[in-house]
Amino acid sequence: MEKKRVLCPRCGTEVHLYMNPFPTVDVIIEVAGQEGEKGVVLILRKNEPKAWALPGGFVDYGETLEQAAVREAREETGLEVKSLKQFHAYSDPRRDPRQHNISTVFTARARGVPRAGDDAGEVRIFTEKNLPRPLAFDHEQILRDYFRWKKKGEGAKRRKGE
Repeated sequence: MEKKRVLCPRCGTEVHLYMNPFPTVDVIIEVAGQEGEKGVVLILRKNEPKAWALPGGFVDYGETLEQAAVREAREETGLEVKSLKQFHAYSDPRRDPRQHNISTVFTARARGVPRAGDDAGEVRIFTEKNLPRPLAFDHEQILRDYFRWKKKGEGAKRRKGE
């Protein structure tokens, strides 16, 4: 655990400053495009790093991971998500160049036309075949894991021994 020694501004005593990772959420929002094809919603970030990314952000104090995922999806895409399910957690300390963030990734479904809001400069629906590159953070890996999981058949019953 990384600790830094600092002086207390009140009394001058040496204390440890603990460097903890920040909790974040990302949401893979499944929607049907205008042509009826199923895809996922990505946003073009307004802030650095300016790249295509999954909708998501920091968990606010007093907020559950699920509440944060629903809020971030609404703020960045205008969509009300349904069927929110936890997919996976991503914790590589290098996944975000700004600081150590741990992301809990959710899948969800939504209806309607997404519209850019909050930190999103643009929002679009992409399929596995037309994903923009590069994606921000480790979102290419997250989507690779997601599409592999979808091909294996989400919700398929596990066979004995699996």
